[in-house]
Amino acid sequence: MVNISDDILCKVEKPARYIGGEINEIKKDIESVDIRFAFCFPDVYEVGMSHLGTRILYHTINERQDTYCERVFAPWTDMEELMRKNNIPLYTLETKSALGDFDMLGFTLQYEMSYTNILNMLDMSGIPLKSSERGEDFPIIMAGGPCAYNPEPLHDIIDFFEIGEGEEMMNDVLDLYREYKGKSKKEFLRAVSKIEGIYVPSLYDVSYNEDGTIKEFKPKYDDVKPVVKKRIINNFDKVSFPVNMIVPYTEIVHDRVVLELFRGCTNGCRFCQAGMIYRPVREKKLDTLLEEADRMLKASGYKEISLSSLSTCDYSDITRLVNNLIEKHSSEKVSVALPSIRMDAFSVDLIKEIQKVKKTGLTFAPEAGSQRMRDVINKGLNEERILEAVRNAFESGWSTIKLYFMIGLPYETIDDVKAIGELAHKVEDQYYGVPKEKRNRGLRITVSTSIFVPKPFTPFQWAPMQKLDEVDDKINAVKSSIKSRNINYNYHMQKVSYLEAVFARGDRKLCDVLIKAFKNGARFDGWSEYFNNDVWMKAFEECNIDGDFYAYRERNYDEILPWDFIDIGVNRKYLEIENEKAKTGVLTKNCRKGCTGCGVNVNFKEGECFEGAILN
Repeated sequence: MVNISDDILCKVEKPARYIGGEINEIKKDIESVDIRFAFCFPDVYEVGMSHLGTRILYHTINERQDTYCERVFAPWTDMEELMRKNNIPLYTLETKSALGDFDMLGFTLQYEMSYTNILNMLDMSGIPLKSSERGEDFPIIMAGGPCAYNPEPLHDIIDFFEIGEGEEMMNDVLDLYREYKGKSKKEFLRAVSKIEGIYVPSLYDVSYNEDGTIKEFKPKYDDVKPVVKKRIINNFDKVSFPVNMIVPYTEIVHDRVVLELFRGCTNGCRFCQAGMIYRPVREKKLDTLLEEADRMLKASGYKEISLSSLSTCDYSDITRLVNNLIEKHSSEKVSVALPSIRMDAFSVDLIKEIQKVKKTGLTFAPEAGSQRMRDVINKGLNEERILEAVRNAFESGWSTIKLYFMIGLPYETIDDVKAIGELAHKVEDQYYGVPKEKRNRGLRITVSTSIFVPKPFTPFQWAPMQKLDEVDDKINAVKSSIKSRNINYNYHMQKVSYLEAVFARGDRKLCDVLIKAFKNGARFDGWSEYFNNDVWMKAFEECNIDGDFYAYRERNYDEILPWDFIDIGVNRKYLEIENEKAKTGVLTKNCRKGCTGCGVNVNFKEGECFEGAILN
């Protein structure tokens, strides 16, 4: 057990990040379990504790009598400095045990720019960074999450990856580990590779062409599968969900009850990785959600319910769900919050209901300013519908609106990005078109743009990222197109997006760059105050790797991509067709209006695509 003195905690910014003991924290006797598992989130406590996947897997693993899952988060720089100065290893919140004492460490990969935090967490635990250098005395390191859909940049850091949804897969892994405990890592890794959804990088070889592209990716052994098929939960309505959620002592990013309505998406936006990798759509029944919400509110004491899914208002019974939640809990002053919502799924009646208890700002995601670009990305949304939605909101008393867009999209022109500002002004005009007696005072429109990063398993996975000088020009074009004081413009850092693109589409050769950057001081790269681009550029130079090769190069359809060995159920040919349709702005219908032939309903026969009914 690691001893953390009050003297150290008094010197850090937020000591509640490091003490544990929160309401609903799970306590077990470590002497009575067979497997000790540390769930590692490579970012600060406030971010990690807001992540629903963290809560789900913590709950799922701890349902097992033979396993104790504990939590650990990346310490902020003030705590890291004190821990290193006092030779304190990184420890878990539940038992204050050093990570080296565990059988297995599981990292969640939510964002490419958190990779150096993984290395820092291992380093602070005295665990060698490379899997090839870790002997039998060190824990097995695994990882999962959306970034695991291209695991290759971490191939010599992580022992094995879970591809897909982890609830069932994690139990299969732990069952096998209990059977193999005491045997060698190599024996376990060879055995675990046979579980559907598991990828063990050390069991595969990669060769390259002279131009740097992949020549061949193949298993080293005949009994190792050449294709790794993602794992999904078929009966999502019956999956165990953490109703006794941990309530932190300190404020976190999403400090509320989070209710997951469904997984998957039918919209088919061509830029969206989540919309492809989480197919097919699987919903929870209304009664299940109402029961979960009731139990979570009682267990936590929270006064807000956030409805979570990729496109929340696409839930088939969303109106009845919201009405039931408000009717049941409004007397307790419990409010309902919707995340960013599709404007074509927006209902004025729905927002009138959710504002009865607590009125908050609304967030919409048009994604592109011009109709041409909305067609290119298959947003399926026209300007008339956008303006109708915001007018309905203004008439219902909202005066704070956030609008999210992307710039640097494939096939985008400077006129397309100027249209972002033009659309924002049209939104403003809708406010002043509402009778004074209906509108709320204090209009505030926030326009935010992120830089498009091509991601694996999307129709745009072959497209180059736009170069930073071109992105600068487009940011300036948006700035100059906004004239009103009622409209505020926020935009993201370009150099971070460049690195995100490099690692999102990278191969095994980037593993050395990652380690070199960390050793040169990189960590918390997703935080602007700590991101140091010079450190990264030096790492690329020292490893003789050209980052532009991964970020700015357009791929051909016949090129072997680093992630091609993973089967997500969506056919590669379907993605190619969608990319070709994007070039001329041809739309593909929403899956709710009929199957578009992506292949998921063939590859996952036990799950189903959405056909207008709750899935079981």
